[in-house]
Amino acid sequence: PVLDTEDAWVSVEGPVSIVELALEQKRIHYPLVEHQFVLCTILYAIMRFSLKSVKPLSLFDSKGKNAFFKDLTSIQLLPSGDMDPNVLSIRQQFLLKVVSAAVQTLCSSQKDKEVSEEELFPFEKGKNWPTLAADLAQYLQISEDLVRRHYVCELYSYGMDHLGEE
Repeated sequence: PVLDTEDAWVSVEGPVSIVELALEQKRIHYPLVEHQFVLCTILYAIMRFSLKSVKPLSLFDSKGKNAFFKDLTSIQLLPSGDMDPNVLSIRQQFLLKVVSAAVQTLCSSQKDKEVSEEELFPFEKGKNWPTLAADLAQYLQISEDLVRRHYVCELYSYGMDHLGEE
């Protein structure tokens, strides 16, 4: 972008303005940032629901693992459309675990105290974990329908038929 400056500002001495510093920065590679976001979401889900048997880096292939340790401004080879079936199976199991844990947490707290979801997750206001898992499925190349079906089955198994019907 072209920044027009007034003549009075040209002769000013001092530190470089934040706008000029920002313009000098290299542009980030957005797919790499998105890849990092997926890892952060996975780590947060593991922490939130205390999923002990999950190894987060096992959800990524070798290209995906290597991309985590590169500069965000570098153009990296990210995982392509062809994935190892074992990795896809691990990803699917992880997403189903997240949905099961979210439904279990929600149902057990509602049966104990009749607590609303917003009171149960005060820092996660508006965050619907099963929906987030379905969105994450899109990035991890897993069928969203499979995650949604599992969510409905979990709702029915915990006696939340009215939510399952929706």
